[in-house]
Amino acid sequence: MKNYRKNIVLMLFLAGVINYMDRAALSVAAPIISKEFQLDAAEMGIIFSIFFVGYALFNFIGGYLADLYGPRKVFAYAMGFWSVFCGATALAWNFASLLVTRILFGVGEGPIGSGVNKTINNWFPTKERARAVGISFAGTPLGGAIASPIVGFVALQFGWRIAFIVLTVIGFVWIAFWLKVVRDHPHQHPKVSKEEVALIEGDQTDLKDQSEARPLGYYLLQPTVLFTALSFFAYNYILYFFLTWFPSYLTTAKNLSISEMSVATIIPWFIGSVGLVSGGWLTDFIYKKTGKLLFSRKLVLVGGLLGAAVTVGLTGMAQTAVSAVVLMSLGICFLYLTGSTYWAIIQDNVNSKSVGGVSGFVHLLANISGIIAPFITGYMVKITGQFTGAFMLAGALGIVASIAVVLFVKPLKPSMDSKVRANSST
Repeated sequence: MKNYRKNIVLMLFLAGVINYMDRAALSVAAPIISKEFQLDAAEMGIIFSIFFVGYALFNFIGGYLADLYGPRKVFAYAMGFWSVFCGATALAWNFASLLVTRILFGVGEGPIGSGVNKTINNWFPTKERARAVGISFAGTPLGGAIASPIVGFVALQFGWRIAFIVLTVIGFVWIAFWLKVVRDHPHQHPKVSKEEVALIEGDQTDLKDQSEARPLGYYLLQPTVLFTALSFFAYNYILYFFLTWFPSYLTTAKNLSISEMSVATIIPWFIGSVGLVSGGWLTDFIYKKTGKLLFSRKLVLVGGLLGAAVTVGLTGMAQTAVSAVVLMSLGICFLYLTGSTYWAIIQDNVNSKSVGGVSGFVHLLANISGIIAPFITGYMVKITGQFTGAFMLAGALGIVASIAVVLFVKPLKPSMDSKVRANSST
């Protein structure tokens, strides 16, 4: 990537950092908050889950609005809304107030995934899209890593409420830069050269002649879209299980202090960030060598998701905190190798006018796992008194989803790979 596109991917990367700093903050502060509000594991599971009710719904709504009004405006409003309600978490005083704050926080964060995918679809040629997605979303595990020491330190020194206020300010600083740096399309930006516009638009595999007349509903019923959503569901189940409960697992099951847990949880996030960037580069490399778009996506998706399933399942049987952190770090790395593939499959197969809506729909279905995973985990821990079964369930879902991708995710347009090769050879 070169020229102005690097500024776009930098802003998306920073948005991911902020997104997961804000989202992970509650998980890091959960041991303190649960004690202050006298919440048991099941109640904390509900608090973690309720975020995804608003989040999942606005995955689709945000994507649809990005198709209509452009990702620049939708993304700015979304960041502002979720930053306000991230800060409002500091005003919570009991279970009910925390519940309301978290669902509205989820509403604000909902458009981020489809907004990133729509922006990349507008700004990057086909051969760079997986890398751009990987780098953009690599900010999310980095944000989770940063959140652990920052929120842990501020919560211990100044109180957990101050940490959420600081995160709100960071969000509004990002909005100011976003509106200055980004436009919906490269040809709209005065700093983008004609040569760069030609490079971007000349290598965007859109197949408008075949897909122009197909409505959004056509894509939403395709097996490739639905089973991509299923694999994304398994990905998110593992991720949100880690995001919401792993800090509490280390403090309750492995007896780490808040400060020790804050340091330990940095490791999986940083390794996951490497996995996200590597996965994007790997899929683009395989595509370059084979000329097969979907094959390159599926190979990385299935291999990474299977690796994550096995290592996460083994984490539940770890005897020490060190072995648990090592295994979970490997699991998150494998998981994040697949992070760009779900979005890339959508971009490869869907007309650009529907990319936002389809991305949002897939993200909605995938994030139902966010509603389910924290609640089920909390309930299982309350009933059994341990986390082993929750780890095994997360791993099993990864295996089922991998098999489904192998069997059912196929090109929507059989001529896509051959047409891309024909275009590249002329």
